[in-house]
Amino acid sequence: MSAAIETYWEDSEWHNRRQGEDEPFSSGRTKDEAVATGREEAIADQVEHIIKNQDGRIGERNSYGNDPRNIPG
Repeated sequence: MSAAIETYWEDSEWHNRRQGEDEPFSSGRTKDEAVATGREEAIADQVEHIIKNQDGRIGERNSYGNDPRNIPG
């Protein structure tokens, strides 16, 4: 199973990486640009996309794979 994709702020840039990896696989000049790239990768891998704010807190989560929860909607 592939690891979730994280979109995060570091060194004055927005980045994307797979959880558990140190190096980003992409960087973006804006948060929107990085989120779009992270979303595409999460959809392709069918994994969760975790979008963090500049302060490192999780701002949003989206699941693009098998969601194990049995909650309608």
